[in-house]
Amino acid sequence: MADGKKLFPAPRLILAALVAGALAGAVAVYVRESGSGNNEPQPVAAAAVGKDDAVCAAKTERAKKVAAAATGQVAALLPADPPQSLKTLAFNGPDGKAMTLADRTGRTVLVNLWATWCAPCRAEMPALDALQKEKGSDKFEVMAINVDTGDDTKPKAFLDEIGVKSLAHYRDASMGVFNDLKKRGLALGLPVTLLVDGEGCLIGHMNGPAEWSGADAIRLMDAALAN
Repeated sequence: MADGKKLFPAPRLILAALVAGALAGAVAVYVRESGSGNNEPQPVAAAAVGKDDAVCAAKTERAKKVAAAATGQVAALLPADPPQSLKTLAFNGPDGKAMTLADRTGRTVLVNLWATWCAPCRAEMPALDALQKEKGSDKFEVMAINVDTGDDTKPKAFLDEIGVKSLAHYRDASMGVFNDLKKRGLALGLPVTLLVDGEGCLIGHMNGPAEWSGADAIRLMDAALAN
């Protein structure tokens, strides 16, 4: 079978993702009801949100064009329909301080939500690290956001164990970022991956794992970065 026709993820990974997703949903509900979390997003004026969404909604054709480049091992990426602003997506940065996706304005980002208890998340982390090493710049970043509850000890130990060197450590122990995406109909489980442009607009999204270090992923990122 030709490389462009490879089927990915394998059925066993899809099953693992669905199981992980069910667990993620249960944890997300618990966290929301308990009111825990340390990075609650700050209120944003409705007018500002509406303006951002209007800017993004005008990028429907752009989203379709970029998603058309998602073939082979990243063929599961879907175009945003319609594109929407994710500027208010809130989590903690590598320095431990609260931030939002708006802090990366001007940079195309591949946002990936993962947890150490999610088998397909663990499997794709080296590929995400390799993608960041090859394509990372002031114009592009892979943002892997860990959603384990508790402190940083377990996720950092896992990343050290598998030799991840290029990914910055983004965190959301509150599961708030997952709940936000779940409300938007973008997160069914873990992992979930979002392709977001330099204006904070969602261009494409995927539930489940992919081979992010392969030629198919590189072509997709090149399409996303093209003017």
